[in-house]
Amino acid sequence: MKRESRRRNVELAVPRGAQRSCAACGKSLTVRAQFCSACGAPVRRQNGPHAALGSHSGQDGEAVALADIKDNSLLGGERKWITVLFADIKGSMGLIANRDPEDAQRILDPIVELMTAAVRSYNGFVASVMGDGIMALFGAPVAQEDHAMRASHAALEMQAMIRKYARSTRSSGRRGLSIRIGINSGQIVVPKQLGAYSDIGLVGQTVHIASRMEQMARPGSVLATIDTIRLAEGYIETKPLGWRSVRGLGQTIEVFEIVSKTTGRTRLQAAIGRGLTRFVGREREMEDLKDALKHAKSGSGQLRAVVGEPGIGKSRLVHEFIHAPELSDCLLLEANATSYGRATPYFPLIEMLRNCYFRIGSGDRKKTVRDKVAARIAGLGLTSTHAEAALLDLLDVLDRRHSFRSIEPLQRRRCTYEACVELLRLESERQPVVAVFEDLHWTDSLTLDLLHEVTDRFSSSRILIVVSHRPDFRDDRELADDHQRLRLRPLVTEPLQALLDALLGTDPSIAALKASLLERSGGNPLFSEEIVRSLVETGALQGPQGRYRLGRAVDYTDVPPTVQAVLAARIDELSPDAKLLLQQAAVIGQNVPIVLLQAISGLPGKELRRLLRVLETAEFLFPAGAATGAEFAFKHALTHDVAYEEMRLDRRREIHAELLVIMQALYADRLDGKVERLADHAFHGQMWSQAVDLLRRAGTKAADREAYREAVALFERALAAASQMPESRTRLETEIDIRFDIRNALQPLGDRQRIATYLREAEVLSERLGDEHRIGWVQSYLTEQFWMLGNYGQSIAAGERALDVARRADDLALQIVTNLPLGLAHHTRGDYRRAIECFGWNVAQLAGERAAQRFGMFVLPASFACSFIGWAQAELGCFDEASDSASRALGIAEAAAHPFSCGYAHLGLGVVALRQGFFDRAIGAFESALAVGAFADSPVGFAFVALHLGYALGLGRDLTKGTAMLERSIEVAEANGFVARHALRLAYAGELYLLAGRHAAGATAATRAVDLARRHGEQANEAHGLRVVGLADLARGRPDEAAIHLQDAIRLAERLEMRALRVQCRLALADVHDRVGRRDEAAAERRSAAQTADTLKMRLLGRDG
Repeated sequence: MKRESRRRNVELAVPRGAQRSCAACGKSLTVRAQFCSACGAPVRRQNGPHAALGSHSGQDGEAVALADIKDNSLLGGERKWITVLFADIKGSMGLIANRDPEDAQRILDPIVELMTAAVRSYNGFVASVMGDGIMALFGAPVAQEDHAMRASHAALEMQAMIRKYARSTRSSGRRGLSIRIGINSGQIVVPKQLGAYSDIGLVGQTVHIASRMEQMARPGSVLATIDTIRLAEGYIETKPLGWRSVRGLGQTIEVFEIVSKTTGRTRLQAAIGRGLTRFVGREREMEDLKDALKHAKSGSGQLRAVVGEPGIGKSRLVHEFIHAPELSDCLLLEANATSYGRATPYFPLIEMLRNCYFRIGSGDRKKTVRDKVAARIAGLGLTSTHAEAALLDLLDVLDRRHSFRSIEPLQRRRCTYEACVELLRLESERQPVVAVFEDLHWTDSLTLDLLHEVTDRFSSSRILIVVSHRPDFRDDRELADDHQRLRLRPLVTEPLQALLDALLGTDPSIAALKASLLERSGGNPLFSEEIVRSLVETGALQGPQGRYRLGRAVDYTDVPPTVQAVLAARIDELSPDAKLLLQQAAVIGQNVPIVLLQAISGLPGKELRRLLRVLETAEFLFPAGAATGAEFAFKHALTHDVAYEEMRLDRRREIHAELLVIMQALYADRLDGKVERLADHAFHGQMWSQAVDLLRRAGTKAADREAYREAVALFERALAAASQMPESRTRLETEIDIRFDIRNALQPLGDRQRIATYLREAEVLSERLGDEHRIGWVQSYLTEQFWMLGNYGQSIAAGERALDVARRADDLALQIVTNLPLGLAHHTRGDYRRAIECFGWNVAQLAGERAAQRFGMFVLPASFACSFIGWAQAELGCFDEASDSASRALGIAEAAAHPFSCGYAHLGLGVVALRQGFFDRAIGAFESALAVGAFADSPVGFAFVALHLGYALGLGRDLTKGTAMLERSIEVAEANGFVARHALRLAYAGELYLLAGRHAAGATAATRAVDLARRHGEQANEAHGLRVVGLADLARGRPDEAAIHLQDAIRLAERLEMRALRVQCRLALADVHDRVGRRDEAAAERRSAAQTADTLKMRLLGRDG
């Protein structure tokens, strides 16, 4: 009787139709069979103390998992995103207290068997059985696209089965039988040795939190973390339980109770949106592109930006368009940005030129490349100066001794832009040109600038530019306006049905599958496409594409919550050798040269080609660079990311390190062209010494091209690499020098906060080493930093310390570099004589050939010093000398062909003209300064030139335009924390507001100017501010107060020898006298001012005449 009762109890644990397999012959058997009906072999229990129960699909859950692992040595030791489930019997000690061990086992076994049956019914993997409980994995050892949903449903089924079992055993006295379940999702490392019920050593926070959820759960409930709930959203009903503390975690987490299943996914759209899809349902967008092409062919240049979320179909739309017959008479140029290529200047442009235009093979030697370039541009008739050299330089095949390499970076950048623009123009005269730039959100700043240049200049050319980017891409200059953007929306039912018809066909057996995909895809084409591919590869769908039929039953709930999970599942379905090759390709990068793949895989050519065909057929990879057939690329960036992320860190590191060695040997004659990829491999390969060197070289290369943001990113990675090297004096010296590199790259960007951080760190390290020379350089850089922040006393003190070090070491470079910001500190304070001394020392030392040396700076010190000497002399009223100094600055800059220095020289000339009263001449000089790209692009340059240009425009030509520019300068300065001379900006703005009749605004700005100048000790700018405060007083009918402020300004100007400002103050004081009726005093002030102006050669009317 007891035996029959126990059999009934066990039967409750067995799902209907559950099976197991004979270990000897493989025949399917019922779970209760003791001998095989085919071969007679005894049927052994699975590893562990409990019988292996089957799944609803007719296969054992662990058997499915283990059978799918073709090679444990390959798939073991992988990183996977999974869901972990813990379940145990509440009060198990009460059930087995005072019982014989065999009786206790007979009580617990059926309960644990029910738990495992529920897990296996969703193809989960029972990783461990712990007497009265289990730990199960979903998504490992083989990835599952919907692991969180599976775990959640298994938990609910487990509770239902236990409740049913508890009701059936009440007669045996087992009252209050219940279990508690906890679930969490996250990343783990799947160990190498796998087997049912084995201790596979799972550790980490993901497992720990799942265990804590189980301990928190009430008997009969299922608790899960927010990470699981997000992934299973739409599959389950939940009840929020708020934030809970987790023992051992040190922080609270949001916890939910899983209450029940839902009938479908109602929030699928929020859970999907990764990758790219098949093209369907974009007729309107296609017509728009074709219409743009029609206008472009007629000579009206066009731009279209395809915008949409990942996976919504941007790339597919572009693909269909460029293969349309309307493009048969066009020159097609394509470029794809990559996530790692953002730090590489001109990366998409280089790839476009290399692969699409010049048809350069990865194995082509430099001479071959040069010949191809020369032949193509000769046939085109491209003869502009430096064009060929600029293109060869982009392709990293320009001879090192070529004169183009000696040209300053900004001019090289200008030549590069001109070469590309001219190339497109000439091609468009021959035939219409369609240029495609995909994934603009990963494009480097220089390529983006070039795109702006092209779109600005080709409104009347036969050119269509098509770009694609994600909605969160931000471009300050707005490359495309609203009517040029094609925003892709999720597909509605009709086009999605058309997509499924194209993918699946119309066989009646797949109608239910189509209905499921229509309900769950959320309008994202990639999601449906990847699900169909997965079903094909697992054999659920059979037949040719577009005419599939259902081969076996399909669990329609097996729809992945994210595209990443879909791709992980598809990757795991590859054969071990194909999967390994895909992972090795992922380490190489988004683009995969076959020569590198063969070297790293070690496969014979025939086997490599076979596996590449497998991966191409599966649409993971596709041939890139069709002209040579020597390179493959990942079809989707997410495919690359998933394949890469699944690998253990140590294996990734090994492959990166191997690739570094291989590339150094393979590209020994052209390493400069590969320095960014070499640096990436060295960094991820943890070859720290080489990584530091390569990243610094890559950063310097970016800085030379004025890609300062990319340079900063590369230098910061170099610093991270250096921090991993064994601690030594050499390492610390290197870390200091890299911080100097970062500071130099940040300087044109005006990021004062980060500069301060890096300089403080460099200072601490230098002092720790007792390295006087580096301490001197820190002080030199602090001189400029303190000046920019308006801390002139600290700036001067730091400068003097740096000069002391430089003099003792006889270090000319340190003296030159320090004297510039030291001179600026004196200059901004109003100590023009002392400023002239600092700048003049530099000029004296930099005579002859030295005048063209930069000493590592982004300007020529000789030219810069002359420019600011001219400014100082103008403030002193020495206009002849000032004009000579500023003209000398421009001569030095132009002789060296250094545009950035030309900008500063024009700034000096403009200030001289402004102080002398020649407003038109000043405006011309300031506009010439801003015409230099470096000033327009740099917050520092714009803020310091626009303040004078806006003032000059407001006084001499266009008050509205001048005020707007001056206000923009104020915004930039305040946004970036620029303090130096900001008081002067405010004083200028106050005067323009007064001229516009905005008396209150003028008074406020002027008062702010005086307060700021006094706070920072800018006495010269305080005098300028006091003059405008006096003008504001007069405008508001307060002549007595006006006279006081103007007299204060005059006294300060006299003490600082600011003769030009004193003239302006006396003219204003004359107006005050007029206002109160003191005509004689007014006339006397005007005569005095006029006499001084004549002596100084100033123009009081402010016109050139």
